[in-house]
Amino acid sequence: MGADWDQLAGTIDGGTFVAPLVLDPSVPGDTGALAELSGSGSIRHVSDDYEEQQRELYAIMHPDKVYAPGFEAEFRAYYTGLGDIPRHGRWVYFPWRSLISHILSEQDFRRVRTARNRNLITEKEQERFYNATIGIAGLSVGSNVALALALQGGGKHMRLADMDRLALSNTNRVLAGAGDLGELKVRVAARRIYELNPYAVLDIFEGGLQKENIGSFFEGLDVVVDELDNLSVKYLIREEARKRKIAVVMAADNGDNAVVDVERYDLNPDTPFFHGRLGDVSYEELKSLDKFGIGKAITKHIGPENVTARMQESLLEMGKTIVSWPQLGGAALLAGASVAYCIRKIVNGQPLEDNRALVSLDEKFIPGFAGAEETAKRAKAANAFQSVFGL
Repeated sequence: MGADWDQLAGTIDGGTFVAPLVLDPSVPGDTGALAELSGSGSIRHVSDDYEEQQRELYAIMHPDKVYAPGFEAEFRAYYTGLGDIPRHGRWVYFPWRSLISHILSEQDFRRVRTARNRNLITEKEQERFYNATIGIAGLSVGSNVALALALQGGGKHMRLADMDRLALSNTNRVLAGAGDLGELKVRVAARRIYELNPYAVLDIFEGGLQKENIGSFFEGLDVVVDELDNLSVKYLIREEARKRKIAVVMAADNGDNAVVDVERYDLNPDTPFFHGRLGDVSYEELKSLDKFGIGKAITKHIGPENVTARMQESLLEMGKTIVSWPQLGGAALLAGASVAYCIRKIVNGQPLEDNRALVSLDEKFIPGFAGAEETAKRAKAANAFQSVFGL
């Protein structure tokens, strides 16, 4: 490969490309890189749906013509006028799929991708959402947050941190497949984001977060998402968020439901860490906890009264009949969508609950769930669980 290719290839880690190559066929240097790429034998698949992308773009630019007679003839004239189509738009190479795809330039690509968002999200809101820089620590539930953001056209700039590799037991809640097993979760998430938005700008922290790198992780962030199991690092996140006046959003799945916490250090730096639910704890105390201690602390944070009955039963079975606390894919998706919603509200300066929200499918779909009898039954179970679990 030549010098131009090396420059365009971007970050290479362990021989694997981290990001896709976005090449402009109208630029001589990129044309040379495309030729080298084609000659290298690296391309095994080609996706070229460019005409349909342009048809959608033309319709979006001329919504008054879409349902009028003659639309197709007008589009054909427009499309023909573009000239040499293979040299139009961008060609994006996804090395992990050995695939090259012909897509619109960034502005047009984004316009078509988010066309169905309007007017649920206004143009100005979409712009702020897209240009926000969002940090996500923890890529299990966090991967669902990242994908929910990308799906809605938010967070072109994301910073992803996780040190773990994808295990088979993770795939009940992480959008990944058998071909991803053993890969770093942060890379799996990054690839999904890039496939949704090849123009994304992602910073990847493959070693996770520690005291040594948390400052660089936070640099330039608008919002941070905390989806870590490590409580001591959660504490560090809040220390840094308070110092930099950045909002923290966190969601915990709870059976089929989600518990979403919003800590607005951007509005009130005196906000207590975890809204005070863990008491007056220190980094050192949290760092010393084992798996059971972490489970106990997380339960204390969620609140025993909010833990579903089956989750209560499960937590008491850890180390006996199960190896860890259970999590469901549907709850992870629900949590991801909920956090993405909160982030969109925060970056647009819109009203948002600044403490906690319970997103409960049980409440909405189980008959009598909010009735006096069922409420009393849950309260009794929660008190018993609290006593047995030592809370």
